[in-house]
Amino acid sequence: MFPALALMLLLGVAAGFVLEVMVFRGRGGILLLFLAGIMVPGQMILLPLFSVYFQAGITGSLWPLIITYTATGLPLTVFMMATYFRAIPREVFEASTLDGASIFRSFFSVALPMARNSIVTVGLVQFFFFWNDLLIALTFTNSSQLRTVQVGLLNFTGQFGATQYGPLFAAICINVFGILAIYLVLNQRIMAGLASGAVKG
Repeated sequence: MFPALALMLLLGVAAGFVLEVMVFRGRGGILLLFLAGIMVPGQMILLPLFSVYFQAGITGSLWPLIITYTATGLPLTVFMMATYFRAIPREVFEASTLDGASIFRSFFSVALPMARNSIVTVGLVQFFFFWNDLLIALTFTNSSQLRTVQVGLLNFTGQFGATQYGPLFAAICINVFGILAIYLVLNQRIMAGLASGAVKG
């Protein structure tokens, strides 16, 4: 989960920066392609992905989860980060270029610090999606060592539908309290990140 989140944030933030700050022909069409990816139902791509992963010989590892989570999270990440970078005055990046900064230096030294709250917000939104996912993890994990928390909760249901409600509710509480603690700690950064993309200049 965490490797997928880190990879998705790195690629998504970089793509949002390129599509919004850099000027080149066709960037609008590329952004529309990412937006189209948001409209693709995840359930529709599971069977083709499973066939591809099986033929590639990577089933039984974490790679199917990492690749699938990264690919499904990229469209929303790119769209949100492009919106946040649009709110940053372009003169900031022009000034860094005049000072001799390369595009990579402008990205790592100027764009990333200014979009820090936005990155935390996007990362937390995607983390909640990954954490609460059941379908993707259930499809691509075939051993107990690879199962996520949500798939592990199914272990409290017996073969004939008998449910151990006591241990199940205890596990759900631990699951919810962990997420709630993360949200409470990062609450201010989330609010700042949500507001940063709402105004321009």
